[in-house]
Amino acid sequence: MLEERAGWFVVNVKDARWTARGDHFGKMGLFEKPDEPFPEIGIHVFVLEPGKPNCRYHREDAQEDLLVLSGRCRLLVNGEQRILETWDFVHFSAGVTHVVVGLDAPCAVLFVGHRADPEPALFYPASEIARRYGAEAPEPTSDPKVAYSDAPRRTTVEAPPWPLTHRLRGA
Repeated sequence: MLEERAGWFVVNVKDARWTARGDHFGKMGLFEKPDEPFPEIGIHVFVLEPGKPNCRYHREDAQEDLLVLSGRCRLLVNGEQRILETWDFVHFSAGVTHVVVGLDAPCAVLFVGHRADPEPALFYPASEIARRYGAEAPEPTSDPKVAYSDAPRRTTVEAPPWPLTHRLRGA
């Protein structure tokens, strides 16, 4: 439930606005109102099922950061990969190419990115490693419409079960 006051509000993640692009990508929780985007930062929670990327492999000319809230995921960054676990924090300077892919159980990842006016420039490169995980754009491009031309449009979906519960190996 949204609790709103002059200049601030509180919303629980389970009550956020959730969207998805079919079942190819993870679900994205948005805290801002559709007609009132936050002017300075973008902040989203992604819930990723195993094998599902949060978006297309990309880089932008602005800082972005992420924090794994629960579970494990695979980070693809500048042509390398690394496994991230709960509470791992990653900082991406402008120009770092990246995407996150769900690993062995649902995971939740908080993303925070700089918003500028105009929006930061994006580029979606060709990448064999991103292709392996379904995160490569159909062709190298700086146009998000081209990068997602083969994916469904974002639609509103139900919130995933929250909090996420899972068993890690050895637990």
